[in-house]
Amino acid sequence: MKRALVWFRCDQRLHDNEALVDALNIADEIIPLYVFDERVFFGKTSFGFPKTDIHRQKFIIESIGDLRINLKKIGGNLVVRTGHPEEIIPELCRKYKANWVYCNRERTSEEVHVQDQLEANLWTIGVEMRYDRGKMLYHTADLPFPITQSPDLFSTYRKEVEKIIAVRKPLEVPTSIKLVENLNFGEIPNLSVNEMNFKRGDIGKLRGGETSGLSELNYYLHDSKLVSNYKNTRNQMLGRDYSSKFSPFLSQGNLSPKKIYQELKLFEDEVESNESTYHLFFELLWRDFFRLIAKKHGSKIFKQGGLKNKTINGYSEDMSLFNIWKEARTGIPLVDANMNELNQTGFMSNRGRQITASFLIYEMKMNWLIGAEYFESQLIDYDPCSNYGNWQYIAGIGTDPKQGRKMNLIFQGQKYDPEARYIKFWVPELSEVPAGMLINPNKYSSNDFLNYGVMLGKDYPSPMLELNKV
Repeated sequence: MKRALVWFRCDQRLHDNEALVDALNIADEIIPLYVFDERVFFGKTSFGFPKTDIHRQKFIIESIGDLRINLKKIGGNLVVRTGHPEEIIPELCRKYKANWVYCNRERTSEEVHVQDQLEANLWTIGVEMRYDRGKMLYHTADLPFPITQSPDLFSTYRKEVEKIIAVRKPLEVPTSIKLVENLNFGEIPNLSVNEMNFKRGDIGKLRGGETSGLSELNYYLHDSKLVSNYKNTRNQMLGRDYSSKFSPFLSQGNLSPKKIYQELKLFEDEVESNESTYHLFFELLWRDFFRLIAKKHGSKIFKQGGLKNKTINGYSEDMSLFNIWKEARTGIPLVDANMNELNQTGFMSNRGRQITASFLIYEMKMNWLIGAEYFESQLIDYDPCSNYGNWQYIAGIGTDPKQGRKMNLIFQGQKYDPEARYIKFWVPELSEVPAGMLINPNKYSSNDFLNYGVMLGKDYPSPMLELNKV
């Protein structure tokens, strides 16, 4: 019997799973496997944050549980292990006499190191490793340039691909799987409900998994038709429906970008095609672009000097100062509101990410890498290529031709939270304070705040800097 082990990674789905389909086409029996890599799930970043904090842990555990359920529906199951994939997989291959290991390829340094070590270990026992593509909208083979020559500017990349290259149809869900006999499936790690810190907001209600991801896709496009207004709402910060909320499902591979594109095209054919529907496609292009940049430039995306090898002087790594930002104690309500949302839910809007990153880099003069690592730790939709690519974009050391994206927080507040509804939701101790005072707190005295029941320095921190100098 020909046997293949399918190693699920950030492709936790049955639809459009190239590695799974290829394995089923060549093998008689399958070993579906997910490994909770203890270095990622329980390890630390270089600045000491959990690499995968509790919000993303919860989302991943839910995703793996859903994957196991969906595999059972077609006659399969999921083997679950905790440890090092490069050690666990050869052991399973030896025990069950597997001929091949199939997986969807990752592109960033830590993941590539594991791939390379695994491939070397498999070679010693005569097992072949075969890679597929699982994360991108476009197949790299279809692009009009090799990865080493992919454009460093998004606008150039977009012009070269969006109207020229066709998006392939997503692969169908397999109808059946024949498992290798006598598999020990193992237990999925469990988190105590008492450990969860979801306090406010709808994002905490999102469950990981392909089932939830497909449900969100159907809701946002077909049931609510919210995609028709996506361009106008995507920069909002408060509420369930201002954006698609697809990013957590894309991050873990619960949703395929090609599946999103297919449903988007169906919506445009049956309902309408406008700037908003195009802009959802536009965001999928950004995601592919950052992945190509990571492949092209390698570990530069994780270096302080960025893609430009820029020398950065005068930036602090004082963790006591950083903790003021991290713990939402800056005294700048718009920044603190966003950080409270991140800490309590593992999510933050795209606009909020830009605001908080700009504040940390340009006002607090902190090393951008500390902020990027903290986002890596906290975000349920963390993706290394997009996270570090966007932080470098703000810092002016990445793909953006500008020198940086320093933001005027007064303008940001006036434009995106003029009534301070977002601020008051996430900083409830300020709920009685007028919006103008929250958007530009430096214009007002401690007595002004006291008139609304807020003692600065006790009920809420005094501003750590003057916004009119931003």
